[in-house]
Amino acid sequence: MAISDSDLRHLRKCVDLAREALDDGDEPFGSVLVDYTGATLFADRNRVKDGDATQHPEFAIARWAAEHLPPQRRPRTTVYTSGEHCPMCSAAHAWVGLGRIVYATSSAQLSGWLGEWGAPPAPVAVLPITAVAPGIEVDGPVPELEEPMKELYAAKFRP
Repeated sequence: MAISDSDLRHLRKCVDLAREALDDGDEPFGSVLVDYTGATLFADRNRVKDGDATQHPEFAIARWAAEHLPPQRRPRTTVYTSGEHCPMCSAAHAWVGLGRIVYATSSAQLSGWLGEWGAPPAPVAVLPITAVAPGIEVDGPVPELEEPMKELYAAKFRP
């Protein structure tokens, strides 16, 4: 599916949330859950700095949706995120039954940049969302947001 102006607007909010996370000393990731009308239902940013590496915004969205949305409404949502879901978040998304995912930058891009910078790799395998959750509609990366995200990642991860 082509990335729409609405998709870009939501993704820019994710980049803002990633910047907010970085400004707070956290890893730069942000995500937004949107319903079929385009209304934002939930938004969060990374919160791993205090030692709980599961505090990803995509995982928080899955937990929030499980508590607040009936199962029949979940597939009609879209999760927008600054970076492609990790395997943990991809699995949570699929188990909860959420809909489309749109991401600004891919896990492969981030992994490549970490390698370029001589930074340590992620502690889990770099897998595309569809390898973990093959039934999910996925769109990304979005070239317009590559540079802003690369700058945020460099500020946090570049040695």
